[in-house]
Amino acid sequence: MSPDSPVHPLGSQAKILLTSVFGPFAQDDEYGSRAINPMELYHNQVTREQGPFSLRMFHRSFGLILMKENIDAPCTLLDFPDLERFEQEISDNAYDIVGISAIMPNIGKVKKMCELIRARLPHAVIVVGGHIANVEGIRERVGADHVCRGDGVRWFRRFLGMDGNAPVRHPYVPSGFGTRILGIGVKDEPESTAAILIPSVGCPVGCNFCSTSALFGGKGRFINFYETGDELFAVMDGLEKGHGVQSFFVMDENFLLHRSRALRLLELMEEQGKSWSLFVFSSARVLQSYSMEQLVRLGVSWVWMGLEGQESSYRKLNGVDTRELVRELQSHGIRVLGSTIIGLETHTPHNMDAVIDYAVSHDTVFHQFMLYTPIPGTPLYEEHRGNGTLLGEDERPAADNHGQYRFNYIHGHIRDGQETGFLKDAFTRDFQVNGPSLARMIRVMISGRQRYRHHPDACVRKRFRRETRELGTTYAAALWAMAKWYRADRRMHARLKGMLKDLYALCGWKARIAAPLMGIFARFAIGREQKRLESGWTYEPPTFCEKNSRAMELEIPVPAREKAVPVRQPVFTPQAASRQS
Repeated sequence: MSPDSPVHPLGSQAKILLTSVFGPFAQDDEYGSRAINPMELYHNQVTREQGPFSLRMFHRSFGLILMKENIDAPCTLLDFPDLERFEQEISDNAYDIVGISAIMPNIGKVKKMCELIRARLPHAVIVVGGHIANVEGIRERVGADHVCRGDGVRWFRRFLGMDGNAPVRHPYVPSGFGTRILGIGVKDEPESTAAILIPSVGCPVGCNFCSTSALFGGKGRFINFYETGDELFAVMDGLEKGHGVQSFFVMDENFLLHRSRALRLLELMEEQGKSWSLFVFSSARVLQSYSMEQLVRLGVSWVWMGLEGQESSYRKLNGVDTRELVRELQSHGIRVLGSTIIGLETHTPHNMDAVIDYAVSHDTVFHQFMLYTPIPGTPLYEEHRGNGTLLGEDERPAADNHGQYRFNYIHGHIRDGQETGFLKDAFTRDFQVNGPSLARMIRVMISGRQRYRHHPDACVRKRFRRETRELGTTYAAALWAMAKWYRADRRMHARLKGMLKDLYALCGWKARIAAPLMGIFARFAIGREQKRLESGWTYEPPTFCEKNSRAMELEIPVPAREKAVPVRQPVFTPQAASRQS
């Protein structure tokens, strides 16, 4: 096999295992797991100091699922195994290729997995990918054969001698599972859980710290799986018809930047009477280039937006009053997750209070805080390497370079681990000043329904009715319970009671009855969850074992071993979806 364009000798007959790294995750161990870095995006980076009010959920390995459904070879996916389960899988099955996806803090886990593969499957080819691919010398460091950088679907197709540019089949994948809040589990159902939608990979903006941009070739480099609004509409329509989903979590670094595609999608949604909800990532300047009416008609109901910092110099924020933009978006029922960097070059111990206060003043529904971290492959990393300010792994192990603990370089002003305290202060202050994110979300939902319940467009009215259908029951009870919890905090108690009053006025007698009846249980659940957390309780994802259709054809039932989950749900290409309509 040529190292530049390798092709496996078995081609499409090769048996493939794709796997995430092994757990458990929310603990400190020898392989790189860290208690401060659990496998929960929100609880890890967004609501981590909100105690029983923290949003807890897991997200599948979306890239691996997309690859599994687009490889015309027998392929098994193992997601979130523990070490024993992974070893069992490679001991019981003769795989020809094993692909491991990981982020950089998991180098130790990947190395251990490669060692086990060499012992159990000595003839198997090992491929590593994901953000770990940005690490220099990663192939030799972990003992792999190949490194997959960028688009894994195209890489694996070519590796198997297939057409790398064939259309991408889009699987149905719920955006999250195992959701809990206030200590109460939430059902993972299509009508209440958004489906993942992946129009593009890479990022055309290319911020200096962005690992995703670096992974796909740097600033301005990206790959569109679906170039047009027509193609995207066909995929979404197929997912709706096949699974009843009406909301989509759009995994695209700056979805609205592709303006012609977005506006064509809007045009088709209006022609076909679709009231879909979109959860999107977008930069502030791009958001501001759309009218609020366009965003609302397009179904944008949630936005993850980089705020970065008041003195940041990123072009995506030039000329934008982000506080006013957030206020306007949320007044129209669009929930905002703002993202702020702690540790920019201008940050010092003396101005950190002002930095945090500025971020908190946005009063976004959710707020992510991350340390300014140079990741291998990024311009920021090269800048620090050139300046000689990077710390070696003997000083800062790779397992701790996840943006939620310590700098992996010498900061110009912040020293001796002060960044850990500043990061905690940011999360804590946002929680103390703005209250639980759940309450903020309910407030924005109330605003949206108040504004759009009589909108002339039937699709807009229908979407807001659907998104707020539980305001008078579940959310009324949650507000009631939170108000009871905060009785000793006069300011927050008054704020929550005010929201509850607005909700009663909007939803009427139904909410007035449901709030105390259901709220009693919610209040009990909050207290129970608080005790669990104080006792050190953690949350881990279950293991998934899934096979594509080619692998299912080879499946021989063996009662003594765990059965694979037969994931044979329809997948959609624009061509197939158009034939169905």
